[in-house]
Amino acid sequence: MKEALPDLVARFRVRHGLFRKERVEAELFELDSYGCVMKTDKMFNPGDTIALDLVMDMPFDKIRAENLTGLVTERRKHCSNFFYSIDFSDFRSDGDTVLEEKLRRIREVLSKKQSLKSRRSSGSMPGFRQMA
Repeated sequence: MKEALPDLVARFRVRHGLFRKERVEAELFELDSYGCVMKTDKMFNPGDTIALDLVMDMPFDKIRAENLTGLVTERRKHCSNFFYSIDFSDFRSDGDTVLEEKLRRIREVLSKKQSLKSRRSSGSMPGFRQMA
């Protein structure tokens, strides 16, 4: 299984009964302009609609794409959790909403973080030993 995306979580509320709601944070494993893959132990069915906030809190920057509406398109069970494929349904065709800009910025920062991480992990240990 892939690793969760760094510094990014999805927050949403789940209703329990008539008056009680629970705030849930879930890890994201994929994100693109059309949707995301989220892992949680909460139960949703394909066809359900979820309102979520994508939150990327880092020491130097805090980016939040709030009130994204998503449609659950697929559910896969993994141990006691589920992976949900969620398609974003908020975006208009004109392409210049504030929400789209925030989502684009989150994807841009994620891309940079992942490329830095891959450079470090593929690492040049032999080159490091030569320097020492």
